[in-house]
Amino acid sequence: MAAQRSGAGGVAAGDDDADRARLRQLGYKQELKRGLGVVSNFAFSFSIICVMAGVTTTYNAGLRYGGPASMTLGWLVVAFFNGCVALSMAEICSAYPTSGGLYYWSAKLAGEEWAPLASWITGWFNLVGQWALTTSTDFSLVQLVQVIILLGTGGANGGGYMASKYVVLAVHGSLLVLHGLINSLPIRWLSWFGHLGAFWNTAGAFVLVIMIPVVAKERASVEFIFTHFNTDNGMGIHDKAYILALGLLTSQYSLLGYDASAHMIEETKNADWSGPIGIITSVALSTVFGWIFLVALTSIVTNIPYLLDPGNDAAGYAVAQALYTAFHRRYGSGVGGLVCTGIVAFGIFLAGVACVASNSRMGYAFSRDKAMPFSHVWHRVSRNEVPLNVVWLCVVVAFIMALTVRNTSAISISTRSTKPLQHERMIRVKDLLPHLKFHVPIFVCVSCLRMQSLGSQVAFQAMVSIATLGQYISYVLPIFFRVTTARRSFSPGPFHLGRYSIVIGWAAVLWVALLTVLFSLPVAYPIAKDNFNYTPVAVGGVLLLSVGSWVLHARFWFKGPIVNVDM
Repeated sequence: MAAQRSGAGGVAAGDDDADRARLRQLGYKQELKRGLGVVSNFAFSFSIICVMAGVTTTYNAGLRYGGPASMTLGWLVVAFFNGCVALSMAEICSAYPTSGGLYYWSAKLAGEEWAPLASWITGWFNLVGQWALTTSTDFSLVQLVQVIILLGTGGANGGGYMASKYVVLAVHGSLLVLHGLINSLPIRWLSWFGHLGAFWNTAGAFVLVIMIPVVAKERASVEFIFTHFNTDNGMGIHDKAYILALGLLTSQYSLLGYDASAHMIEETKNADWSGPIGIITSVALSTVFGWIFLVALTSIVTNIPYLLDPGNDAAGYAVAQALYTAFHRRYGSGVGGLVCTGIVAFGIFLAGVACVASNSRMGYAFSRDKAMPFSHVWHRVSRNEVPLNVVWLCVVVAFIMALTVRNTSAISISTRSTKPLQHERMIRVKDLLPHLKFHVPIFVCVSCLRMQSLGSQVAFQAMVSIATLGQYISYVLPIFFRVTTARRSFSPGPFHLGRYSIVIGWAAVLWVALLTVLFSLPVAYPIAKDNFNYTPVAVGGVLLLSVGSWVLHARFWFKGPIVNVDM
């Protein structure tokens, strides 16, 4: 595999003039301030991935579908193929270092005839997916804070405080506004938050990995951690291969958002090298740290049914309950467990900052190419060279998407298994939502639930589905064009994969194709309206709307990326 500093678009390190010249070759003038180095570029992607948060909030699904074996060993399988996606993206990023990223790549690789349509569909999948990702990142933070407060005030069984839906939405909106304010700062200050996110994810994971096994008085055996396969999921699914397939997906959800390095690239020095390195290193380090953190958490899992039980003190949030129990047994108090959970929560907060940063740069680039309604408004930059208008567009859209769950005040969970129904509990939606993970399809949390407002359930399912599969589709489309229509015409940048490029690219394409199928499988049997997997509906809706708008309107005026400089 070659990773050389030569080829089309190569520049000398730190040469801002060369970056400007390369951007001009791609058809754009420099409007954003180049204040990021390779470490800062990496930090934004690493902060969004935030494996502490990813592992923590998907852990319930991992325990339910396969348990320790599907998580610890499945992580390694997912890491390999996800690495192929990241490597292919990095190679294309090096060739086309522009904030448009994925949709621009598709336009350049699909061929002249198909370029506008390819760019349009890729861009809208990426943009809508990022809006949903921003929404669910902050919403998952609210839920984790709710669990911390619940445990700190006595727990679900001790009269602990449970906020109303209006308080939850108010806090969610406040977090979004705070993230908007941070992203309104000049890039040098925003870069500081990116560095803090990278530091927090590294140091936090290091502290927790050491602390968790040391504190626990009862620990799982090595054999249990790597070989125990849980088939008692209570979802009516008994086939081991099926369970394993669903369990593998939980690892995939923890590695998403690394396209941020591409979207921040017009603010990065030595762009065609720093951007690809940011993608690769963020994914590689997240993979390693995430697996170690996952193993450490699993070492304190000794009673899977209890951790998944919505009747425990953490209302069924497995990781929070496990940490709380471990510290309580050692010291007679669970405060240490709350502190550990708080470390994860602050990591999610910093991920939210990076989400808005990446989302706003994508929106800025897309509006620069006139692909968004009122593009002339969103394309404007402030005197600090920040795309201020689209930052606040991201905040507003994310909050509106959160309103889709406004009516889900209570749910009724039926604990089903192969045995007759024994009991039925009433809990608030906030007890369930911790299992939703900020970019996870609904199967992560569905435990054969009956919801008072089906419309609200469907809306939230649609949001998290678009945030996950929508992003992966936008990742793989330019890779697909790279290995097909542009197989012979592609001109690599300083970072390239050499003779392995096509093989790695096809591995990435086939992996995402497989994920698309797995995401769409039923997650419980018998299938009913209260456990139906709405992922195909949600993602199909985005596809239908994007293609429909193209056929009816956009094909008459959208011609792909627009040159805004004199060539």
